[in-house]
Amino acid sequence: MTPTLYQTLLGAAFFRLPDTLRALHGVHGAARYSGEVTVVRGSGLLSRLCARVAGLPRAMADAPVTVEFASGPKGEIWARAFGAAPKVSRMRSKLWHRDGQLRERLGPLQFRFVLHTWDGTIFWNVVGVRLLGILPLPAALFRDVRCNERQVDGRYAFEVDAAMPLVGRIVHYRGWLLPDAGDHA
Repeated sequence: MTPTLYQTLLGAAFFRLPDTLRALHGVHGAARYSGEVTVVRGSGLLSRLCARVAGLPRAMADAPVTVEFASGPKGEIWARAFGAAPKVSRMRSKLWHRDGQLRERLGPLQFRFVLHTWDGTIFWNVVGVRLLGILPLPAALFRDVRCNERQVDGRYAFEVDAAMPLVGRIVHYRGWLLPDAGDHA
């Protein structure tokens, strides 16, 4: 069977991850996960503009979240729905790899990450960003973007904290996911 995106990027370290991370990132095809999320947004004008451009979710506390994963040979699509009707925030990103880096397209931005693991946690480190796929932005602007994935209480847990110089906090969200009933993940 063809290795998944994370199996390719992490190599042998993938198989030392906790069960929940291996299950979620070992999916071939489609899977749906649901859980809970808390989102804190920055309050400044530039912060709100950056969040809007990237399509980041609105502020919410202990809200429902669902993520639909579609994994294939060219990468993965993550479709996230934050909150409940009628005010659902949607975020969609495409992930793939090149040159040992995870690439994520989020709105008009293309992020390049190097992944590493430590003590059962996956850390995403920004090493580059492009606007519209062609205009490189200084990596130093994104030094305060921190992402990690881990297992907490038998559940897949995630945290994203993004800030920029002169802009301040853009978004901080954290939560957990479990596979929906019927998913084999």
